[in-house]
Amino acid sequence: MEKNTDKKTDLAKMKQLALAVLALAVVLFFVAHHYKIAWLKAFSEAAMVGGIADWFAVVALFKHPLGIPIPHTALIPNNKDAIGENLGNFVSDEFLIKEKLEVKIDEFDFATKATNWLKEEKNAQNISNLISENVIPGILKTIDDTDVKQFLQTQFEAKLQEINFSEWLAIGLESVFNGEKQSKAISKIIGILASELQASKEEIREKVKKSTPWYTLGVADKKIADGVFNGLYEFLLMANEPESTIRKKINLYLMDFIADLKNSVEMQEKVNSLIVDFAQRPEMQDYIGSIWQDLKSAVLSDLEKGEESRIKITIAKTIQNFGMNIQNDTVMMAKINTFVRVDLLDILIRNKHAIGNLIATSVQSWDKKEIAEKLELEVGKDLQFIRINGTVVGGIVGLIIYCVEQFI
Repeated sequence: MEKNTDKKTDLAKMKQLALAVLALAVVLFFVAHHYKIAWLKAFSEAAMVGGIADWFAVVALFKHPLGIPIPHTALIPNNKDAIGENLGNFVSDEFLIKEKLEVKIDEFDFATKATNWLKEEKNAQNISNLISENVIPGILKTIDDTDVKQFLQTQFEAKLQEINFSEWLAIGLESVFNGEKQSKAISKIIGILASELQASKEEIREKVKKSTPWYTLGVADKKIADGVFNGLYEFLLMANEPESTIRKKINLYLMDFIADLKNSVEMQEKVNSLIVDFAQRPEMQDYIGSIWQDLKSAVLSDLEKGEESRIKITIAKTIQNFGMNIQNDTVMMAKINTFVRVDLLDILIRNKHAIGNLIATSVQSWDKKEIAEKLELEVGKDLQFIRINGTVVGGIVGLIIYCVEQFI
């Protein structure tokens, strides 16, 4: 947008300069006529004719001079379809030629140029800005949150059903309850249970008191509670003895449980079903669904930091590192150049007519006024020199003719 503004300003200045040169010729004409200066009159007359003629020619390319629909004026807008077709044919027939392109591609060394460009910090930042400010927010706005949550929940459940949790659990228990580790682990568990039991002594008494009939008047409460507590505590102490019968039964139970986890299809189905059922609970489903929302919020929040965004910085560094790593890999560089020279070139050649048609239809789809304004903006500044040259050269030619007449 800013470039177009600059071009419009430059074009307006050149038009004013060309008009000023023509105006000068008009002034010189009146001066020559008033003071009867024959050679100046010849110069100014020819200059005016040349300037006006070239003004007409330049304007006639883009519009009707003075808005009058003179035949063979407004050439570009009236012939835009033919221009588009000819331009498309020129590109496909004269530019997209395999032999010419192969030479240019070999000279260009695309892989080196591309990697050098990517290594530049400014270029990497520009790409990162484009991705961070347009691509990522655009994708996040386009994606439906409900669909993503449903997708995550479905995929999570599917992955859970593929995993044999029973086998994992067996491996984990084997590593914990293995030889000397098993004895220490059981002792640790029993010690924890004993400590918890000791800490819950008063709570046991309260529960026993609530459970005994009212007519006992609380006489037996303490004895019953102490009996329950002491019985449980003694059981744990016995279980903690390495050679006790209880300890051996616990060891045997653990080994049988681990073996069932590894070999029993029924046990595996129970464990896996238990975990899958847990994952299907509404609380878990809501948590899984919230992962996407949290991730989305985190990404958008980071991007709002501008130049301090970690995502933006990471993308830029990744692009630079990619360029450097590729450039250091001679095999990959050769593959890139081969791809451009063989595969990409083959695609271009096979679709050369489609490319030509695309150019033609694009030009033909433009509005007449639009195409005239676009082209005038691009070449109009240089065309104003034709008007200036026409005025100056016309005056010189007029002066030469006057001199020839005087000599004859």
